[in-house]
Amino acid sequence: MQLKKVLPILFLIMFLVMVGFGIIIPVLPFYAEDMGASPTELGLLMAVYSLMQFIFAPMWGRVSDRIGRKPVIMIGILGLSLSFFMLALSTELWMLFAARIVGGILSAANMPTVQAYVADITSEEDRAKGMGIIGAATGLGFICGPAIGGVFTNINIHMPFYISGIVSFLTLILVALILRESLHVSGNKQRKERISRKEVIGGPLAMLYFLNFFVSLSLAGLEATFAYFAARKAEMDAVTLGYAFMIMGLASAMVQGSMGRLTKKYGESFFIQAGISISAIGFGLMLFIQDFTTAAIFLAIFGIGNGVIRPSVSSLLTKKSKSGYGVATGYLSSSDSLGRIIGPVLGGYLYSINIGFPYISGMFLSVLAYLLFQIYTSRSSRTYLGRTRGN
Repeated sequence: MQLKKVLPILFLIMFLVMVGFGIIIPVLPFYAEDMGASPTELGLLMAVYSLMQFIFAPMWGRVSDRIGRKPVIMIGILGLSLSFFMLALSTELWMLFAARIVGGILSAANMPTVQAYVADITSEEDRAKGMGIIGAATGLGFICGPAIGGVFTNINIHMPFYISGIVSFLTLILVALILRESLHVSGNKQRKERISRKEVIGGPLAMLYFLNFFVSLSLAGLEATFAYFAARKAEMDAVTLGYAFMIMGLASAMVQGSMGRLTKKYGESFFIQAGISISAIGFGLMLFIQDFTTAAIFLAIFGIGNGVIRPSVSSLLTKKSKSGYGVATGYLSSSDSLGRIIGPVLGGYLYSINIGFPYISGMFLSVLAYLLFQIYTSRSSRTYLGRTRGN
């Protein structure tokens, strides 16, 4: 496969997937409230989707190592489309929960399998470039989706769900027609050792999974509380807040899209450490927000830091993992989902104590993530020296 031809296809697929996912974000809370959902039930409705992804992402990654990437990607996109149509046709609250559960189980196949696909078709020196492009597509789709959803909500509250279902179904057709299977391309690069969840938690790469969990946890806490924080600190409304998050997303996508050349020069380790450090600075700066301009600048700084961490971790994991690429990225996606389950709850609790605590805790979690990476680096160096002396 020619990398220059395949990566744009993967970019388009993930962009469309995230547009479809993002379209429903502005309307789902109001949609659920119309069916009698309490604030607690609304929180559960959001959390159950991430819970299903936490449970099933490693399974789909393992399945993709066995049967191939393309069929698993198609299952994931079909699951998204199905769940959107189920949401559109729902008339009772339990039907919304059923749709979110189905969507979470099946769409858990998307991200780890696409990342495994990138690992299949890239050399180790181009790996970060491929992961960065997927991250950029995800970020841009997530920016465009809510904007589109807000427009169609004004027409009919059911319309965003139908639009999402149609976009996802068209993406499924696109995958079926133009995406080729990649599993055979990896050849002897593909590792076949089976690995359990227990081995992941206690294995040599565990620190990278925990690092990703802390990064996701801090980001989810920010997303859950920043609207309230910005309203009190800078009197920002929903419109200006949307613009600020859009600027953050664009900054993140731009840096992810340009990672290939820089990673070849400096390596993933440099970008993981730099990204964590910049994210910590971004969290600290948010405590000093005064108006829209400072909010947009500080969020952009945070977005740049956060944006380079994920592709770098994905790239490093697929290089170092002894299991199949799908297993490695599946557990990575699972750790991300766990952070998104706990993050909003923790962020909300901390905000109720002091409005600055979610951002102080974000700095603290960034420091923990940095220390975890130092532990991983130290262990990797000892293992390498041990093997060298043994030879």
